[in-house]
Amino acid sequence: MEKKAFLNICGKTIRVEGSLIRIARLDGDQFVTLDDPESLLGELRQCGTRIDLFAFLQKLPETLPKYSYPMEWDNLAVLPISTFDQWWGQQIHRNVRVKVRKAEKNGIVAREVPFNDALLDTICQIYNESPIRHGKRFPHYGMNLKQAREYAGTYLEHSFFIGAFYDNTMIGFAKVITDKSRNQACLIHLLSMMQHRDKAPTNAILAQTVRSCVEWQLPYLIYGKYAYGKNSEQGDSLSYFKHVNGFQRVNLPRYFIPLTYIGRAAFRLRLHHRFTDHIPEFVLTKLRQFRTNWYTSKYSITAG
Repeated sequence: MEKKAFLNICGKTIRVEGSLIRIARLDGDQFVTLDDPESLLGELRQCGTRIDLFAFLQKLPETLPKYSYPMEWDNLAVLPISTFDQWWGQQIHRNVRVKVRKAEKNGIVAREVPFNDALLDTICQIYNESPIRHGKRFPHYGMNLKQAREYAGTYLEHSFFIGAFYDNTMIGFAKVITDKSRNQACLIHLLSMMQHRDKAPTNAILAQTVRSCVEWQLPYLIYGKYAYGKNSEQGDSLSYFKHVNGFQRVNLPRYFIPLTYIGRAAFRLRLHHRFTDHIPEFVLTKLRQFRTNWYTSKYSITAG
């Protein structure tokens, strides 16, 4: 069984995972930045917890390697933000504008919402709507109010939430977390009720997110990775959604710093990667399709 630990070092939450190879990362490293890695490395070596590798991502907008540590290229889906009109008129595809207008015509209203029980109740309803999403088991299915509070209630001091409403009922939401310097924001938990997807609530939420980022004067919005593993740039529906909404692929150095002999060997042998990263893409494609068909048949519903 994989061991997991959380450490508080130099004011940062460090997540340590793995059994044979113990890898430490900044918790939320897409919105938590590291300005002084040497100080943190010194504390990690003295923390009393075995750590073989420490990994961290270089922050935007610096795309060229600035440290001499061992590294690999990683990528993020990044939306540069200046004004809403710039995003609306220059950065997105025409069909996105069509869908946002469709949401408005269908009565969808998106706005910032507070973190309260109404939001948490909506999160539970959305997460418990279906046991599968995007052709695979949805890990948050069965979430209760307490779990939703713990899951969505992190980093509240520099977060905001967007809700999508239909007939005054919230049917979708997103959480946006900023880094402490307000240089970038990370879009997470963007989800809507499947029963209302014909009304395009997700597009309305993203449009409002851009408006809010402009108001908060946030120059970059990150939405996870642009490409995962060996997937092509537009190899799935989520990648395509990012692409048509103006997100660009930005390659950034991800550093892997060995702290033990095991860490050095693991990095040389590429053992710090997931098992699936070593499987050919054509095999993964067939496995994903099999998984989608199996879950769809098991639950007798259309994956969404």
